[in-house]
Amino acid sequence: MLQLKNYSLEYIEGKRVINNLNMNVREGDIYAFVGRNGVGKTTTIKSIVGINHITEGDILLDKVSILKDPIKYKSMIAYVPDNPILYEHLTGIQYLNFIADMFELTYKEREKNIKYYAEKFELYNDLNDLISSYSHGMKQKLVLIAAFIHNPKLYVLDEPFVGLDPKATFVLKEIIREKAKEGKIIFFSTHVLDVAEKLCNRIAIIKDGKLIVDGDMDRIIEDKSLEEIFMELVVDE
Repeated sequence: MLQLKNYSLEYIEGKRVINNLNMNVREGDIYAFVGRNGVGKTTTIKSIVGINHITEGDILLDKVSILKDPIKYKSMIAYVPDNPILYEHLTGIQYLNFIADMFELTYKEREKNIKYYAEKFELYNDLNDLISSYSHGMKQKLVLIAAFIHNPKLYVLDEPFVGLDPKATFVLKEIIREKAKEGKIIFFSTHVLDVAEKLCNRIAIIKDGKLIVDGDMDRIIEDKSLEEIFMELVVDE
């Protein structure tokens, strides 16, 4: 389980961007995390993956604290940011092997997993090319492959469909569902509410650094669409 316990963050003393956030994301959840720009989504995500500091509270994965044992915590996660920055002087396969080294994959594990996911995303034949020659969509595929090859417990995906063609989008949705069935945790942030509604079983909506909705997707939307709920709670005053 991913747990945010009384998580708060302030960049300027006394001015909190996130205030006392509490969330529990269970094994097997595909958990949508949505809100307008500038309300604390990316700030929270970056704290979950260990980029941002934590002013108060804690974040735990399977009871491992990111504050007390950050190396073990980070070994159990994969992060796909909304704007991936890659080492463009490397080839695709060099980058994936670098990631595999970081997570201590054996030669057999990395060979099997790289081949499997690279073929899924139709990037296998391009892995010997420099990343600098890749299109935006190819770079996005590479980052996703890097996230999946070490089979972590938690996947933090921030706008993962941006730049993907329809087939790659379909493949990614399939993989996300498969990982959820295996008991992995998918923490998924997007502005595309239709995708969130169809893909995710749970939803959290954040506004002004506070959670205003957190629960099962079906129970929250009932006979409405997620877009309608979002507009009522977040946009319409």
